Amino acid sequence: MSNSNLKLICSALNKMRVSCVTARSCHFQPKFRPPYWYAPKERVMSEDMLTQENRDFIEEVRQDKLNLQIAMESPLAKVEAQEVAEWDPTTRRAGLIARKIGNYPLWSKDGKKFQTTLLQVVDNHVIKYTPPEEFKPMKTTKLNWREKRKLGCLLIGSETIDPSTVTKDYCGLFSSVGMLPKRHLFRFMISPHAKMPTGTPLFATHFRVGDYVDVRAKTIDRGFQGVMKRWGFKGMPASHGVTKTHRRPGNIGAGGQKARVWPGTKMPGHMGNRWKTLRGVQILRMNTKHNILWMLGVGIPGETGAMCYLFDTILPLRKLKTPPPFPTQPFVEDLPLEYYDESIHRFEGPTITFEES
Repeated sequence: MSNSNLKLICSALNKMRVSCVTARSCHFQPKFRPPYWYAPKERVMSEDMLTQENRDFIEEVRQDKLNLQIAMESPLAKVEAQEVAEWDPTTRRAGLIARKIGNYPLWSKDGKKFQTTLLQVVDNHVIKYTPPEEFKPMKTTKLNWREKRKLGCLLIGSETIDPSTVTKDYCGLFSSVGMLPKRHLFRFMISPHAKMPTGTPLFATHFRVGDYVDVRAKTIDRGFQGVMKRWGFKGMPASHGVTKTHRRPGNIGAGGQKARVWPGTKMPGHMGNRWKTLRGVQILRMNTKHNILWMLGVGIPGETGAMCYLFDTILPLRKLKTPPPFPTQPFVEDLPLEYYDESIHRFEGPTITFEES
């Protein structure tokens, strides 16, 4: 075989090899890219060479906008009664963004003690509503049915922040609707007739004492953990022949004909920092001045200071039976300071007394 023919064969094989690799790579999943509506929030802080007089002026303007936003009348008051639809059991309302602030005990009227978790609803406002025909969620690899969407998307923000601490793109999400930037955003899928106008404030009275809600939050980040802490394994004995395997998982059952690791095998790895939803949590007490909710139990995900998202529960036996505040409870000045569940003992009331027979 001549030298030229050998070069031609090598070049042909190289082209075939490249085309095969290209054809195979198109089946791989693409790298993650943020959705088209994503706007980065954090910006690099730099010295803007502003004088103290200019800084004071900017702070004054920001404070004026914040006071105007606080004193603004709720847009729900301008909506006519004919335009407000009625609630029905199939309606999906909006939710709230709350911060976990700690645990506190409560007692029932018969002396039983309950451990509760305190959630504070901080500065919640409606930012934007997207109707079902315009809502385009982020594309995923999961198989979903090609059916007509029946739920709209309501964007709610919490905790007003200084506009100079975030990027211009992030501020643009709020300046277009006349609001100051919010630290936290969350999207709630709601029924179209449960929508609310932009700027509507949301309070803890959006829910009622005795209702059941679902709480979604991120669990505490534990880092890389072994099987005893991550999965609750018993471990090996402390002595009597055990050598350096006290906290190891042991045999994972992958031998024999399988000769592989079964998917889903409980092994060491990263623990926590995952989204979890606790369903059917009851509200036992409510403070209308500081917008604090007392939730039954201490199983709400996240550490103290974490953000939680509350919405009406979807459990069939704990769904709402009577109409709640719809679409939400507007601000009322003469509300009682505290709301208690019927079974909870009020601290200002008389305690249990035992009389001699």
